Amino acid sequence: MKQNRCLYPIAIVLVLCLCCIAPALAETNGGHTVVTQEYDTYVGRTKENILTQQIPLCFLDGVNDLPYIELGEWAKMMDFINRKYFNDENYGLTIHYDYEIVTLTRENGYSMNLDFKNDRLIFTDYNAFVHTSDDTTLIDIVSENGIDDEGGALLMQRNTDASFERYGHELVADLAAYNIHLVLQDDKYYVPLQTMNDFTLLRRGAAFLFNQKALFLANDELFFDYSENQYTEIAKLYYEGPTGERSPALAEYSYNELCLALDTFYGLKDTHEIDSFRDLFYQIGLEHVLAGTSAADADYALKSFIDTNLNDLHSMFNEFSYLTGLENMPRRGGTAFLSYAAQADAYKAARAAAYPDGWFSYEEVGNTAYVTFDNFTSLYNGNAFYKAKEEGNRLQDTIGDIIYAHAQITREDSPIENVVLDLSNNQGGSVDAAVFVLGWMLGDAPFSLKDMSTGASSTAFYRSDVNLDHVYDEKDTISDKNLYCLISPVSFSCGNLIPAVLKNSHQVTLLGKTSAGGSCVVQPISTAYGAVFQISSSLRMSFPKNGAFYNIDQGVEPDIYIDKIASFYNRPALTDFINGLF
Repeated sequence: MKQNRCLYPIAIVLVLCLCCIAPALAETNGGHTVVTQEYDTYVGRTKENILTQQIPLCFLDGVNDLPYIELGEWAKMMDFINRKYFNDENYGLTIHYDYEIVTLTRENGYSMNLDFKNDRLIFTDYNAFVHTSDDTTLIDIVSENGIDDEGGALLMQRNTDASFERYGHELVADLAAYNIHLVLQDDKYYVPLQTMNDFTLLRRGAAFLFNQKALFLANDELFFDYSENQYTEIAKLYYEGPTGERSPALAEYSYNELCLALDTFYGLKDTHEIDSFRDLFYQIGLEHVLAGTSAADADYALKSFIDTNLNDLHSMFNEFSYLTGLENMPRRGGTAFLSYAAQADAYKAARAAAYPDGWFSYEEVGNTAYVTFDNFTSLYNGNAFYKAKEEGNRLQDTIGDIIYAHAQITREDSPIENVVLDLSNNQGGSVDAAVFVLGWMLGDAPFSLKDMSTGASSTAFYRSDVNLDHVYDEKDTISDKNLYCLISPVSFSCGNLIPAVLKNSHQVTLLGKTSAGGSCVVQPISTAYGAVFQISSSLRMSFPKNGAFYNIDQGVEPDIYIDKIASFYNRPALTDFINGLF
């Protein structure tokens, strides 16, 4: 599944819920005693979605809270869930055994080697191995493919003539250096479930969670239904697992795997001057707590670390482990979040004072149109907009708002000469929606990513079918208008990316104050004992200039500063100011 988000992850949620229906099988012919147990599979947020697919977990030497899985079973399961639940119909995974080396190969020819002798994972090209089969670029996080079922143009189109990519270097995960081991015994290949999570499922936006009573494949979306403001049915089932301490084996493994995953996939290591997370945990005195048997202490320590030491707005602790239980989550306490929250309150208050009866996504003041949204949202698939147009309806998300604004701006006898995109309260969101906006303003809109783990990079150019005529042409853009973008210290993530691209285009003038930054795509992640959090991933949104990819995490400087917050929303005065620039 593609990562169609910037600030908060929105992902397909799959739940595999435990009902033991087969007796455990114990094997003792090798160096380890291995107990295997099969589990029934449930999919979705409710208990009623039962499948016949069973998943066997393996437990070594009597440790019943640290699951392994036999590699052949993992390969079959990956093929099954990617095809059926991540809608990747062309996904394929084959397995080849060469005694101590096992190779998993995708349908595209790229492979993952598991070295059971030296405890290593080796990817010839990690990005090519984990990406979706229908991605048009190596690093592709935009969902819309620009083609409808009949092969016609649909909503967004990649300009393949202008897009380009650079493949990365080989990625080697030295598990032995983290005291993590692959187990070859009696011609069976056992791998830790969490390690396979981190290196094969993270880019799909999901991971397995195990609570000794159930196996769940999900991210934070599993737990809480924000539309109903309550925990889901499956979340309650997850927290029916036993509370208390972790086994010493799970505590040690979970700590080592946490260090390995963060070392590999945290995207801001260079800017935060982190060489090794194990060294960092030692330096700040958290090593013994994170590696201790108390799950609750480890949860609170990890949350505190994310809030105060990582202290970036994309990284956040989401849910406690089942061992800790369903407790109230303390408020985020990092200086970055507290400062950002204060800025957001100030700008929202200023706007509310200027618009006591509510603000509008589209507003005209004289010859100037103001287009405003606080998050990039993408709630409908591409076909829905064409159907809504036929029925004379308006769909209200970011893409729908842009379609409506474009129709108003380009109507017959329109007075509009200036267009201001107001991102002063925008906190990020859907990448698809953000790219659609870029295509609307620029015509050919570049979207660039760099993978800090592998060195791979990609720039894709997109066009938007804003007038919904199934043709990508100059009628879909407003590039002939005087274009402006209003930014503030609240403009974060995609609300920061868009101004960076617009400024680099030299077609749009930025007004306001320096934006809030946020350059990395959000990555859902979990611990081996079932805590759920998110990090700034190794996929870094960038803008290319003179052939180099530049980090935008420090924010974007405006071309023209606006000092007073109230002036951001005094649109008659702002319109007069803009007209005075020419």
